[in-house]
Amino acid sequence: MLRTVCRAGGALLKHSRRSIPSQWTAPAQQRWASSLPMNTVVLFVPQQEAWVVERMGRFHRILEPGLNFLIPILDRVRYVQSLKEIVIDVPEQSAVSLDNVTLQIDGVLYLRILDPFKASYGVEDPEYAVTQLAQTTMRSELGKLTLDKVFRERESLNANIVHSINQASDEWGIRCLRYEIKDIHVPPRVKESMQMQVEAERKKRATVLESEGTRESAINVAEGRKQAQILASEGQKAEQINKAAGEANAVLAKAEAKAKAIRLLSEALAEQNGNAAASLSVAEQYVSAFSNLAKESNTILLPSNTGDISGMVTQAMTIYSTLAKQTPSPQTVESVPVEVPAVKAPSEADSPQPSSTQ
Repeated sequence: MLRTVCRAGGALLKHSRRSIPSQWTAPAQQRWASSLPMNTVVLFVPQQEAWVVERMGRFHRILEPGLNFLIPILDRVRYVQSLKEIVIDVPEQSAVSLDNVTLQIDGVLYLRILDPFKASYGVEDPEYAVTQLAQTTMRSELGKLTLDKVFRERESLNANIVHSINQASDEWGIRCLRYEIKDIHVPPRVKESMQMQVEAERKKRATVLESEGTRESAINVAEGRKQAQILASEGQKAEQINKAAGEANAVLAKAEAKAKAIRLLSEALAEQNGNAAASLSVAEQYVSAFSNLAKESNTILLPSNTGDISGMVTQAMTIYSTLAKQTPSPQTVESVPVEVPAVKAPSEADSPQPSSTQ
């Protein structure tokens, strides 16, 4: 008896499987559902699959993964839905942007079935419905953007398409996870104009960068010249200060040396035979002066008694003796500054007669 019932149930399942609509056995539908299993009373449902069971042609329940039992003849598996993430290629389509540019765009859609009941009874062909919805939403969103914004705002465009698809696909038990635009093709003329625009923009940036470089170079050169002039002026200032300090030190050194020489001379003259030493020094200077005559110029002034050396020495010593009598004693020399009286000009009788030697 049990064998007869099993045979009859198997025949009914084969007959019902032959009556399945063709759209569920199409190759495109195989990504949504695997082949429908037979009712063998004991069924094992794979993980990440949902089997929709009908009892006498009416929805009964959804089999969970694992071990399940069905009543022969009365129960049958009507739909098998995959709960994995599904990838659908959206065919290439044309769309017009906000600035009236025709674009050819294709994309990839990622979705998942959340409610197997709605996915089975809410729409006839879920893949076709989602694909058409993605294409119409893409055209609608592209019509809101210009061509430049389409390339710049790709992420926001994808997010808007996903949001619009989810609003319409909630009744189908399908959730769109993300949408990605693969390729965007523009007309050849528009592409050429875009390339010209890019080249012009690059030339503009190159010109701006070159002008900025020239300006920076001029500023650096001017700054360098300014610093060079400042350093040169500071160097000249320091040189002048050092030169003045050196000259002042030289004058002081000469004055100190001259004062020391005068002091030594006065001490020497105050000693014994100082007048004789002075006479000898005057005579030597008188003789050496004659050796320099007519070396710098051919016009010189000579006294009338040029050859009388003893007379010249006597006259010089007379002048010295007159000045020595007017000077204070050596004990007060150190405390009283020495004043040199002015020498009177010689009279016309004593003035030397000019003579010219060639």
